[in-house]
Amino acid sequence: MPRSSSARADRTADVSVDESESLRSKYPTMTGMVRLLDDWGLDAGLGFILPGVGDVVTGTGSIALLFTAVKERVPTVILFRMLLNILVDVIFGIVPVVGDLFDLFFRCNRRNLDLIDRYRDGDEDPSFADYALVTVGVLLVCAAVVIPIYFLFGLSSGIAAWLAN
Repeated sequence: MPRSSSARADRTADVSVDESESLRSKYPTMTGMVRLLDDWGLDAGLGFILPGVGDVVTGTGSIALLFTAVKERVPTVILFRMLLNILVDVIFGIVPVVGDLFDLFFRCNRRNLDLIDRYRDGDEDPSFADYALVTVGVLLVCAAVVIPIYFLFGLSSGIAAWLAN
């Protein structure tokens, strides 16, 4: 009997290797785009030469990766984590030159493709760290929306009080 369980474990290992390879063969354009933009640094290079162009190209790739993740049945929390990667890339990418340097090291689409590869079809459960990261990200996004509104209303009420005097 130990031999059959060993054979079963070998088959399971073979299937996961085959599935991992099939992700690359299933989406060769997607993996090629990630390799070109993130691994070879074309995103940052385009940004240095034509500001904004690298961000547009990377953003288009990010959207395509999100659709791929949904198609591959990636857990929702991982989709949120992918969105956080995109948000970080966008926030730092806004700053000229610094954002392009950041793109050389952060590699948003590479991170997201690796997440798809790791969690597709729900083969692996998201970890506590995944949930914690998403929770912190959601709180930061909420703060980014609420704080300006608070200051805007505080500023407008202060101006109204000043005008009333």
